[in-house]
Order: sequence, then C-alpha cells, then structure tokens
Amino acid sequence: MVVGICTIRLSIPANHDLKGKRRVLQSLMAKMRESFNVSVAEVDEQDKWQAATLGVVAVSSDQAYLHGLLTKVVNSLEHARSDASLLDFEIEMLGV
Repeated sequence: MVVGICTIRLSIPANHDLKGKRRVLQSLMAKMRESFNVSVAEVDEQDKWQAATLGVVAVSSDQAYLHGLLTKVVNSLEHARSDASLLDFEIEMLGV
C-alpha cells in the first residue's frame, strides 16, 4: 500500500474575509473530490484571508499511478478558478 500526499499552497489575492475564502476553497475541494476521488482538507493558514494550504491524499498499490493522479489534481487547480492561484506544491509518497 502506498499513500500519496500533496501539499498545495494557494493565494486568493482578491479575498477580503474568511467567508469569501471558505466559498472559494469549498468549491475547489468539491471539484477535486468529485473529479479525482481524493481526500482534501485545509491544513494550514486557516486564519489568513488571502492564503490557504490544502492537503490532498490518495491511497493505491501503485506509486506511479498516485504520482500521476496528484499531478493531475495540481494541474486542474491551475485552470480551475481565476480568483485562486497556485503558489507551490509538494508531492510525497509514504510506504514505498
């Protein structure tokens, strides 16, 4: 069993309150869950209005598949919304 973990840092520059941030993130996370069947949560920077860190996790028996899946998740974020931009991401595999 291999666990793939992707940490994604986002910027939401036009946002001015936590309610707006929640609206943007809930939309992004729902699309990731539906499209890629992954688990997603906001894992850091909860108190910042214009920044977010998401954790995306998937489990498989194939490391190459997981890496490809998480790469597709990141690529989809780059084109998903104009009000959230990708700053950085990191993909890590556990159980290799």
